[in-house]
Amino acid sequence: MKLLLDENLDHRLRGYLGSHEVFTASYKGWGGLKNGKLLDAAEADGFDVLLTGDQTLYFE
Repeated sequence: MKLLLDENLDHRLRGYLGSHEVFTASYKGWGGLKNGKLLDAAEADGFDVLLTGDQTLYFE
């Protein structure tokens, strides 16, 4: 499973996510993208899951 960690989460979480492919938004060059644009980029790049601490993402 391909997972994306939003920049508002600690990158050290990668170590706790087992054998999944885990990338950070910063690593992908997506630092600073707002919610809708980040979701679009993640979907276009084939991510299965976006992990975020953003509580307003529900409205996107």
